[in-house]
Amino acid sequence: MPIVAIFALVDAYPQPAEYHLFADTRKFFGIPNFWNVVSNALFLVFGFAGLILLRANARLAILSRLKPACYVLFFGILLTAFGSTWFHLGPNNDTLFWDRLPMTIAFMPLFTLIYGEHVSARWARRLLWPLILVGTASVIYWDYTESIGSGDLRLYGLVQFLPLLLIPFMLLTYPSAFSTTRFYWLAIALYGFAKVFEQLDGQIYALGGIISGHSLKHVTASLVPLVLIKGFRTRRLVNR
Repeated sequence: MPIVAIFALVDAYPQPAEYHLFADTRKFFGIPNFWNVVSNALFLVFGFAGLILLRANARLAILSRLKPACYVLFFGILLTAFGSTWFHLGPNNDTLFWDRLPMTIAFMPLFTLIYGEHVSARWARRLLWPLILVGTASVIYWDYTESIGSGDLRLYGLVQFLPLLLIPFMLLTYPSAFSTTRFYWLAIALYGFAKVFEQLDGQIYALGGIISGHSLKHVTASLVPLVLIKGFRTRRLVNR
């Protein structure tokens, strides 16, 4: 129903050309847009750390049915490091495709994980791959529409922002299988700050020419997997 509604009520929206114009374009060590590129390293570090901890069963409180979602989540975060790096080396719609694709691979399992912990772990496991397929399709659809000159971000926007509305609803409405959900709220807050930094890219860079809002976006967003890891290690199962 949300997909039908967005296509019925919202006009097609192409990718704005100015999206690729970042405030900090400084080049160091032969790397263009240096800080926007290297600030992706934390996605690689924390994504890899999450996968290692899952593999080692390092006291992570995760429902067994939802472990596949966690693996895909941290794998998507790891891939985001490569996709975002590729995009920022040469910002354009073609490279943006590879930036957005791994992000949707991370968004969908996070939503599935929280749904499984609060509503139904059985259904969450069934929904994982269909939702990842929808997320992937949203990026492919946007890329295709851009290629034929009628760019349409509606489906991608739905995939990115609808979970941000549904996750707080689930956290507030349904009991958790675990002792705490505070780290999920912190993760949401960090992502919110990251989006604010993204919008204030030039204004933050103008404060002293040290770091841009977009680089701060990367650093702030990359702390989300660290918060998740910490939460998985400190909570305990209480309801299932």
